[in-house]
Amino acid sequence: MKEYNWLIVILAIIGFLSCNSKKTPEGPYFGNGFHNGWADQHSIVIWTRLTKTPELNRTGQKFLVPSADEAKELAKSTDQGRIRKAQIPEGLTLDQMEGACTGASGEVKLVYFPFQQPGQKIETKWIAVDTTLNFTRQWKLENLTPGTRYIVQLFARNTGENQLSDSIKGNFRTPPTADKIEDLDFCIVTCHDYPRRDDSISGHKIYPVMLRQFPDFYVHTGDVEYYDKPGPYALTEELMRFKWDRLFALPFQRTFFAQVTTYFMKDDHDALCNDSYPGMTYGTVSFDRGLEIFDKEQFPSANPTYKTVRWGKDLQIWILEGRNYRSPNNMEDGPDKTILGKEQKEWLFRTLKESDATFKILISPDPIVGPDRKNKKDNYANSIFKYEGDEIRAFLNQFTNLYICNGDRHWQYVSHPQGTNLWEFGCGPGSDSHAEGWPPQDVRPEHRFLRVSGGFLRGITARNELGIATLKLQHCDVDGNLVHEEIFTAPN
Repeated sequence: MKEYNWLIVILAIIGFLSCNSKKTPEGPYFGNGFHNGWADQHSIVIWTRLTKTPELNRTGQKFLVPSADEAKELAKSTDQGRIRKAQIPEGLTLDQMEGACTGASGEVKLVYFPFQQPGQKIETKWIAVDTTLNFTRQWKLENLTPGTRYIVQLFARNTGENQLSDSIKGNFRTPPTADKIEDLDFCIVTCHDYPRRDDSISGHKIYPVMLRQFPDFYVHTGDVEYYDKPGPYALTEELMRFKWDRLFALPFQRTFFAQVTTYFMKDDHDALCNDSYPGMTYGTVSFDRGLEIFDKEQFPSANPTYKTVRWGKDLQIWILEGRNYRSPNNMEDGPDKTILGKEQKEWLFRTLKESDATFKILISPDPIVGPDRKNKKDNYANSIFKYEGDEIRAFLNQFTNLYICNGDRHWQYVSHPQGTNLWEFGCGPGSDSHAEGWPPQDVRPEHRFLRVSGGFLRGITARNELGIATLKLQHCDVDGNLVHEEIFTAPN
């Protein structure tokens, strides 16, 4: 299986690089590559964007950084001119800033087919990117075959012209069916942003590390980017888009996303700002508009924005939505206060009970078990959501084969409160420079592991020679080295 994956990766990298070399001088280009999302056995969503340049602007000017007091005032401002003047040097445009990857109009076409079966290719019609949605285009591919690797080719041209301006290639795989016994490898990450990348040229180095491990799928639990950090503070839609364009143009991310089945989640910083909730605004942008930009424009779209996916006989995952249905953080705690919302919570409880998967992985953007800091007011590990948090923890405690994997926290940890069936794995931030917020010496009784550094969480399901299934959940550092491991055997 791994040799097959190795062959896939080699072919995909060669194809990706060679296709990217076929460019016309004027573009448009696929400067942000493409993403996939929401994969199940029979469907997936493909996202792409056209750009004026093949790469981000590496020689542009640095943003001005307002003082802390000025940043607080700007966060309340609806004056776009004031927001720009405070961060963009006089006489410069956003295109001239370091990291810019400006959008371009044009047409795109998608071709896809099962690996080594080009005779079964399906080709879409040429279609213009949507200039009102940041020059992006999405396709939902349906009637796919379970457990299959698909090759994806994307082509670009100027509107109405016949000559190609750019093309890229990659791949994804669909999950196997519920009766399929198959070894699986997956990765879970959280908390990235452009300034805190560890490779200044290429991005976050966990991406080539994870790619060498041949993951069957990957989950980003949210805080993909931080609107409310300087360089710039994204207090307008224009600046929000700038940050996404810059991050997705990084070569490590762009190469990884073109080759791995991916699930993107969101959290507070990439919905609007820290601990954001309905009714809030950040600069000129409302909370509801922030949700739309994430859900409808910058990532593969789905409705609803939560999902459960079976990955063969031994694994089922649940992708939770933590922003779209939540009550305001400052609402009085009680039975009406919620993070998941009534429909999502009922769905979660029902589908968990219905599942006969050997192992269940509940993926949450935020902690459910904790511990978390006392000053935080955003998640189930905080006192302000204690009522629903207690309800959910009590429900999850009935399962002996369920494991919570969460993002949001800037440290790696494993929590297993004594006398419960609850296990929570905080995957940790995507770079060492992003690690903070918890004293390394503050090891609580529920901690099985604590490390205030960057990295990712790796999961592996396999069966031994006796047919007994195991799940390994491994914390890795940013170089892929194993720093902690928990191994679980399938319950009788």
